[in-house]
Amino acid sequence: MTDSRTLLRHTLATLAYRGAKAIRNAGPGFADYGSPETSRTPAKILAHMGDLMDWGLSMADGRREWHDSAPLSWEKECERFFTSLKQFDDYLASEKPLQAPAEKLFQGPIADALTHVGQIAMLRRMAGVPVKGENYYVAEVTVGRVGADQAAPRKEF
Repeated sequence: MTDSRTLLRHTLATLAYRGAKAIRNAGPGFADYGSPETSRTPAKILAHMGDLMDWGLSMADGRREWHDSAPLSWEKECERFFTSLKQFDDYLASEKPLQAPAEKLFQGPIADALTHVGQIAMLRRMAGVPVKGENYYVAEVTVGRVGADQAAPRKEF
């Protein structure tokens, strides 16, 4: 596996770790928090994150397909996000050739999804269900661990 694929996989594991923390225990009603007329709700943001992972996978395998999905229930959308993240990671872990530059996969769908994790965390604070801060440098982020089941935080504040 090339260094760039390993870095992409580590970035997806980081996205899973941070994403799991941002969406876990958000509480009833959080999915629709905010003003849908002026901004995306958390459910729409999470649906977009799943779309981004699907798009990343499609570019990696040469299809370049984009879909704008309507959000599912919060629980189903959480499952969908981690499923699409795993499918993307599985492709990167395979011997199949990348049909798009690793740098473009990072700067497009992956970096965009990391931004959206921050939006969800910010909306949680605004909704009164904040996520604890954490020293992510010491977090246990493991390549290939891209599901909802993540290591416990090592140093929250």
